[in-house]
Amino acid sequence: MNYRHAYHAGNVADVHKHAVLAQVVTALTRKETPFFALDTHAGCGGYLLTADAAQRTGEFKAGIARILDQEATAPAALAPYLETVRRFNPDGELTRYPGSPELIRTLMRPQDRLALAELHPEDVRTLRRTCGADRRIGIHHMDGYLAVKALLPPQERRGLVLIDPPFEQTDEFSRLLTALGRLRRRWPQGILLLWYPIKGAAPVEQFLAAITAEGGSETLAVELLLRPPVDPFRLNGSGLVVVNPPWGLEAALAETLPWLASVLAPEQGTHRVRRLIAEQTGTP
Repeated sequence: MNYRHAYHAGNVADVHKHAVLAQVVTALTRKETPFFALDTHAGCGGYLLTADAAQRTGEFKAGIARILDQEATAPAALAPYLETVRRFNPDGELTRYPGSPELIRTLMRPQDRLALAELHPEDVRTLRRTCGADRRIGIHHMDGYLAVKALLPPQERRGLVLIDPPFEQTDEFSRLLTALGRLRRRWPQGILLLWYPIKGAAPVEQFLAAITAEGGSETLAVELLLRPPVDPFRLNGSGLVVVNPPWGLEAALAETLPWLASVLAPEQGTHRVRRLIAEQTGTP
């Protein structure tokens, strides 16, 4: 309840996960049939980078500001993400940043639906003020992990779930694993995105190994590292588990991840896409 994403909006982790999220949503829009999206930790939707919270940390300066400075060299696969950020800043000056709710909202179509779950009462009020008039969007004042049980499966067969917790709890990796198991059972065909911070290497490797051991449909780990993960008290990188990756995502990642790493961490930046569970081809 104490975590406020306004202090971290537009940072390196946001750039990484939102770039991938935009590619997934864009892939879903290639078919006419509607899709459903659930954002379990929605925050307040969008963020003012000139506000005290963002200015106090200045994290966006090493994230989205650096990306926009090099936008002319960005690969085409980043266009949906970058165009959304630019739409939030029509005067050309970086003053606002779209969180995941606003990013999905901008890229979705009239026939699609979005559910936003948020526990912090002030952020819920902001969501209702900024998104409440949009009939495509449902806003739920509830714990994101409970939303997985309450709001799934949707009537639409297609769609995605983004779980982007603040990692305030010491057992957050365990909670993610429990949520993943529930999601696989309730909506096996849904695209699932689970964000995790990369600090020390050991907790991440244990988390990913547990996912592999559990098995299921095709699963990737998409990681952007600023530096080797040797300091467990520092954010050294950002990771996303992607379950049921849409067609074309890996090709898009092959374009975008090297560029992101070179811009965000030109000295030590690296990237990797690991296949935790292979695509199931069935038996003859």
